[in-house]
Amino acid sequence: MSGRDPLFWRRAAAIRAKEWAQIWLDPSTFGLVVLMPLILMFLFGSAVTLDVHGTRTGLIDLDRTSASRDLAATLSNNSYFRIAEKDSVAAAEPALRSGALRGFVVIPDGFERDLSSGQAPIVQLVTDGSQVNTATLLASNLRGTLRAWSQAKAREQDQSFRPPLSLIARYTYNPELESRYMLVPGAIGIVMAMIGSLLTALIMAREYERGTMEGLLSTPISIPGLVLSKLLPYYVLGLASTAICVAVAVVGYGLPFRGSFLALFLVSSAFLAAVLGQGLLISAGTKNQFVSTQFALLSGFLPSLLLSGFLFEIDSMPIAIQWLTYIVPARYLIPPLQSVFLVGDIWSMFLPNILALLGFGAFFFLRVTRAIKRQIA
Repeated sequence: MSGRDPLFWRRAAAIRAKEWAQIWLDPSTFGLVVLMPLILMFLFGSAVTLDVHGTRTGLIDLDRTSASRDLAATLSNNSYFRIAEKDSVAAAEPALRSGALRGFVVIPDGFERDLSSGQAPIVQLVTDGSQVNTATLLASNLRGTLRAWSQAKAREQDQSFRPPLSLIARYTYNPELESRYMLVPGAIGIVMAMIGSLLTALIMAREYERGTMEGLLSTPISIPGLVLSKLLPYYVLGLASTAICVAVAVVGYGLPFRGSFLALFLVSSAFLAAVLGQGLLISAGTKNQFVSTQFALLSGFLPSLLLSGFLFEIDSMPIAIQWLTYIVPARYLIPPLQSVFLVGDIWSMFLPNILALLGFGAFFFLRVTRAIKRQIA
């Protein structure tokens, strides 16, 4: 080709220069080529882990002897557990129900006596079965710790190794530890995050691309009124999507529904206020339907999937990642959804999450109105 066209190489060089100029001037291209790989590498390298450390575990020592205190100290010094001592089972159960504890260990009365007589005392573990992965790992880690402790005690007493202590585990709310009981409510949160942000991501961008935004702004309606009027139909559609998801979860997957529809409605409404506002802010900021869609998917799907506690325990993540999860709205939705299905209404958990989600919604609403005002000015 260069032989037939003496200007081929110069034209090819000009096209390459133009492409570089377009890449430099297009922030979305820069974000896709550079930022997205960095973000994904950061998330997959730091946040994604199947090891569970620092599991919030209650400890009830009913024996209060030197042997039981030694076992308690061993558990406290183990990185897999974050021990919180409780006086009784009645004091530990509300903490387990609210999610403050993932399980609790009961050292029975007569522990040291049975140990000295050669019997195998029974240490009980009660875990939150709605968190299948955490419950399984907690039981496994406790078995390993008890076995190592028994071996150490046998060596101290110059005795041959005896079988480890017996352990009885009881999984509340999800006795069969079926993973779908945890995953399906979380999946509803992921779907709501994607649908909510995508529904409104195109609103303002479509107006700008069609050239009708100026016409809307010239009408007598105020900017907050305009924004709310545009959001309301999508809020109704979001609730309809949530209702469909809940019906599929209960009818299709056989999940129990132990909470109330009022709690489900309030939590879902607060979450929709946050994600609809997020999508609208993206739309008003980008003014382009394609870019809005990409940003909505990136900001709505990935953080919700990885940083909401849906797949990975937030407590096991590095501290910096744990702080990062506080800016993900889905973090405040998925635990209440799992509780509504598996445990029931826990308003002491729901209300702080609802307030946080409403705070997100108010923030996005103010940012959208200010963005439109700046465009008018």
